Amino acid sequence: MTIPELPILGQNGNAATHEQPIATAPFRRRKSRRVMLGNVPVGGNSPISVQTMTKTKTGDAAATIAQIKRCEEAGVDIVRVTVNDWDAANAIGEIVRGVNVPIVSDIHFNHVFALKAIEAGVAKVRINPGNIGSRERIHQVLKAAKERGTPIRIGVNSGSLENDILEKHGYPTAEALFESAMRHAGICEEFGFGDVIISVKSTDVRLMIEAYRLIAERTDYPLHLGVTEAGTTRVGTIKSAVGIGTLLAEGIGDTIRVSLTDEPEKEVETGKEILRSLGLASRAVEIIACPTCGRLEIDLFKVTRELEEALKGVKKPVKIALLGCVVNGPGEASEADIGIAAGKGVGILYRKGEVVRRIKEEEIVSTVLEEVEKFQPEE
Repeated sequence: MTIPELPILGQNGNAATHEQPIATAPFRRRKSRRVMLGNVPVGGNSPISVQTMTKTKTGDAAATIAQIKRCEEAGVDIVRVTVNDWDAANAIGEIVRGVNVPIVSDIHFNHVFALKAIEAGVAKVRINPGNIGSRERIHQVLKAAKERGTPIRIGVNSGSLENDILEKHGYPTAEALFESAMRHAGICEEFGFGDVIISVKSTDVRLMIEAYRLIAERTDYPLHLGVTEAGTTRVGTIKSAVGIGTLLAEGIGDTIRVSLTDEPEKEVETGKEILRSLGLASRAVEIIACPTCGRLEIDLFKVTRELEEALKGVKKPVKIALLGCVVNGPGEASEADIGIAAGKGVGILYRKGEVVRRIKEEEIVSTVLEEVEKFQPEE
C-alpha cells in the first residue's frame, strides 16, 4: 500500500514553521495566609490542592478506607468524611491511620464529635463555631484544635444561613454569605485561633463567585472553592468548571472541591482537570482532540476512545494532540509533545513539533502508545 503525501500545514493553512507557542504569564495569586493540613499546605501561594468527600457510611471504616484509597489513585490531596454519629466518631481514628492523605472531619452542631475527631488525629475540622452551642463548648473545641495544630474550615452555604442574617438581607446574597463567614471567623479570632480556612458556597454559580470575590478582597484567609450540590456529573462539572475556574483565573482560591452526584474519584478527576486547564497543576496524560467536522477522514472517535482507555493511570505529564484533518491539524499537532495530524486513512506523527513519519490509520493507537512509553519529560 502506498501512503499518500499529506501537506504539512500550519494552523491557518499555511506552511508550518514549528515555532514555539507564546508562553502565557502565570495567574497572579491572591495573597493569603498559609495553613497546614498534615503535610499539605493550603494558602500562602502553595499549590492548589484538590479535595473530595467520601460517600460511604463513615462507621464502615473498611468501606471508607477503600474509597479513599481509590481517590488516592486518582490523585486526591485531601479527603473529607462526615462524622455525624457515634459509629462515625468511633471509626474516624482507624480511617486516619489507614490512609495516606490528610483527613478532614465534617461536623455539624455536636462539639463532642469535633473533640473526638481532633483526638483521633484528623488534619482539619470543618465546623462553624457559632453552631455548636455555648462559648464553653466553642472554647473546648478551639483549645483542642490549637493544642493539636488542627486547622478549622468555616463552611458557609447559601442554603443554611442564620435566620437573623437572612432577615437582614432578605435572601442569600454575597454580603450575607460574607457576614456569616466573618461571624464564625470572628469567634475563632476572639479565642486567639487563626488557622482558619473559609468557604462560601452556593448552588448559584454567580452568587458563589460574588461571595468569594468579596471575601478575597476583604480578608487574607485561605479559601476553599466549590459550587455546593452542583448536581449530576454533566451539569455539576459544567457549573463547577465555570464557578471554580472563573475564580482561579482571577487568582482566587487555595483548595477546591467539585461536588458531584457521582463517585468521589470522578470529583477528583474533574477538579484536577480544572486545574490543568488553567495551567495550575502538573499534567498527567492530556489528550487534545478536535471536535470533528465534515473534513474528518479517519475514525477519530475510535482512536480517541482506545487511547483514553489504554492510557488510564499513566502519570507522565505528556500532551497528546489528535487532529482529524489537514487544515488545523498540523499546527495543533506540532504544539503537543506527541501529535497526530490525520488525512485520508493516514496520519503524520509529530514529536515535540518535529515531523517524524507518516503512519497508517490502523497504526495510530499503537504508535502513540509507543511514543508515550519513550517520552521523557523535561527536567
